[in-house]
Amino acid sequence: MQKKVLVIKLGTAAISGKSGSISTVIVKKLAEEISMLSKSYHVVLVSSGAVGSGKSYFKNYQGTLIERKAAAAVGNPILIRLYHKYFFQYGITVAQALCERHHFANRGQFLQLKQTFEEFWRNDILPVVNENDLVSNIELKFSDNDELATLIAVGFNAETLIICTTAGGLKNHEQKIIPLVEKIDAGVMGFVTKDKTATGLGGMLSKLASAKLAVSLGIKVIITGLNGVKPLTEALKGKAGTLFLPRQANLKARQKWLASGSITPGSITVDAGAAKALAGRKSLLTIGVRSVQGNFMAGEAVQIIDENGDVIGIAKSRMSSSELQIQTTVKNNIAAHADDIVLFL
Repeated sequence: MQKKVLVIKLGTAAISGKSGSISTVIVKKLAEEISMLSKSYHVVLVSSGAVGSGKSYFKNYQGTLIERKAAAAVGNPILIRLYHKYFFQYGITVAQALCERHHFANRGQFLQLKQTFEEFWRNDILPVVNENDLVSNIELKFSDNDELATLIAVGFNAETLIICTTAGGLKNHEQKIIPLVEKIDAGVMGFVTKDKTATGLGGMLSKLASAKLAVSLGIKVIITGLNGVKPLTEALKGKAGTLFLPRQANLKARQKWLASGSITPGSITVDAGAAKALAGRKSLLTIGVRSVQGNFMAGEAVQIIDENGDVIGIAKSRMSSSELQIQTTVKNNIAAHADDIVLFL
């Protein structure tokens, strides 16, 4: 039986000790557990920690964007050496994969990336993924590694995405971990604070945004901590962290690719009638378009936004932004075909 794909995202704070440096104790524990999980899953490890590993080598480090890029370039080899040292003890070779958004936006490049990862798995090699901060375009960077891990999970058709955090899961107002979330709605979002760790870019809001996308596309998401002997195994058994139930999604591989990282140069705001029609898996007609934002060409992927300002999906537009703007009153004209639309509802 073919193994299912498991994506594990490690936050900087989750794998760091009290001193702020990466904890060798935690990395060794992870190496042992992931070596066991690799018998049942094809694992992708998305690891933060490069900036934290490299920033101490800079004088008067202030955390500016350029300093973060430089620190990541220094820290990435330090981090990968640490993973190599401890995973090799359990018979696992690690490969460093530095990704940029265009690797997901271009279908040809994405398929090559996917084929490379499949080659890793055939040879029992664990890909350790991070963003290529040194050269990533500022405007097209991943917002954080939560987003990167989610795009990999969606694009690689993962069964489960585990996001590891110091919080240990989503907590209610009494600061108790909520074990199960069936739907990420306004009530769930109400539990979120905007706090971030001193070392990380994302907070719980980022993690919930990533979880919402993943579950809408049929992927089980678990937000958990790294306490205990086998924290990942316990989380997969439902004994730790917060489990977000996935929706049933019968999407083609191409549709999953479309949702997993297409660069969106613009957006289309639709009215309530169009949003309802899209939810019924209908095509987007020009008559349902309220406004067009940005400049895009026919064939490019754009965001679909509802009247409340929420992003409800991604679509491959049949028209350029200029063509669409002058046809919003034309009936029975397709702006995006149903097969080229992926909803996040």
